[in-house]
Amino acid sequence: MSARIPGFSRVLRTGAIMVALVAMSSCDLAQLPAPTAPPPRPSAPTDTGVARGPSDESLALTRYYARVQNDMLVRGLLRQDGGGPDTPFSADDLARNFERIAFYDEYVRGAGLSRGGGAQSALRRWGGPVLMQAVFGKSVSKDRQDRDVAEVQNYAARLARITGHPIFYSSNNANFFVFFLNEDDRPDALDQIRDIVPGISEESVDIFRDIPRSIHCLVAAFSESGNDQNYTTAIALVRDEHPDLLRRSCIHEELAQGLGLANDSPQARPSIFNDDDEFALLTSQDELLLKMLYDPRLSQGMSAKEAAPVVRVIAGELLGDN
Repeated sequence: MSARIPGFSRVLRTGAIMVALVAMSSCDLAQLPAPTAPPPRPSAPTDTGVARGPSDESLALTRYYARVQNDMLVRGLLRQDGGGPDTPFSADDLARNFERIAFYDEYVRGAGLSRGGGAQSALRRWGGPVLMQAVFGKSVSKDRQDRDVAEVQNYAARLARITGHPIFYSSNNANFFVFFLNEDDRPDALDQIRDIVPGISEESVDIFRDIPRSIHCLVAAFSESGNDQNYTTAIALVRDEHPDLLRRSCIHEELAQGLGLANDSPQARPSIFNDDDEFALLTSQDELLLKMLYDPRLSQGMSAKEAAPVVRVIAGELLGDN
């Protein structure tokens, strides 16, 4: 069920790029340089070819990530329960965490992966429908592809229910691409990434080309020209070398992060928007953060100060704490 990149009906000229990097103990975002003027879009997608076996480097990463997952589980991390009696949070906690996660950047806008020191930003989210599609490298097995497609389909439906925003899995005209690639597949995927975002800078492409093993997965969200706060395209990358739980964790965090929750916070608990890796999957608080992000009382471009009174009201309503 390997996916190809469909042609777009319009050319996207990117005003900003957000990248979420998930490492063993971090979830960071960066604003990358905007692309230059786009070249003509090819009329046909790149053929992914036939399957091939993994290289020694890829096999070594597979063993490494298996050890990483096992070590986290032994330490009580990667919880899948969504939070419980040991992780209470109040409306004030929810409002504070939303402000920190939705209105701040971990990295300097337009400066690659230079840390931003907590620079404040405006509210960013998708204005139109989000159409997700899984894209696979040559090395991903058919059985693995089927399971990944089902995971993305189910999660897209869950995100739609939470946010009330139109989010679907689509095999055609997608605008949120979830790449499943091993170490050998990434070079072949770079041209596909260039096709998705015509005119993307090579500095931005390099984010996908050279990924240290400490970074498990990433997402880049692209905004339209002239409106940095309106996301119109996103590309997530999940390593095929991951064992099942790390793989699901990447899907949960990157697809949610790509909707507009651009930062993390050490105070957010229970949450996947926290660099402590305590939770592997979307939590009860994360669902509320996403619901808040797409509440119609908030709008793209709002500052944290402008949104604060509304955020407090919404948080109180969600937790029955008015």
